Amino acid sequence: MTIAIKPAANILVVEDEYLIRMLLEDMLTDLGYGVAAAVGTVAEASDLATNGNFNAAILDVNLDGEEIFPVADILVKRGKPFVFVTGYGQNSLPNAYQGRPALQKPFQAEMLKSTLAGLLAPV
Repeated sequence: MTIAIKPAANILVVEDEYLIRMLLEDMLTDLGYGVAAAVGTVAEASDLATNGNFNAAILDVNLDGEEIFPVADILVKRGKPFVFVTGYGQNSLPNAYQGRPALQKPFQAEMLKSTLAGLLAPV
């Protein structure tokens, strides 16, 4: 009898602060996810959002003063799930993204785990 092992989902991480980006990568690995890529600029994130191979994304809302929403627009067009990460709370998101999942910094691994589980749950 062969047991099929479901491969871990690969996550795109977009975070401009290097130490937080590393922490997110470690959290994801500890939770059993793969990291498809981890980048810190809107330009890098836009390229990966357009062409990358990943199951979901974690998007810091503010990348060194530049907003992430153009990248979120690309992900919406591709049908890729994502979660915003922000220090300003859910209410800081534009109206178009008010219904999207958001984690407020700082957050614990359990919050990330439950959010990603919701994003990646079969419909």
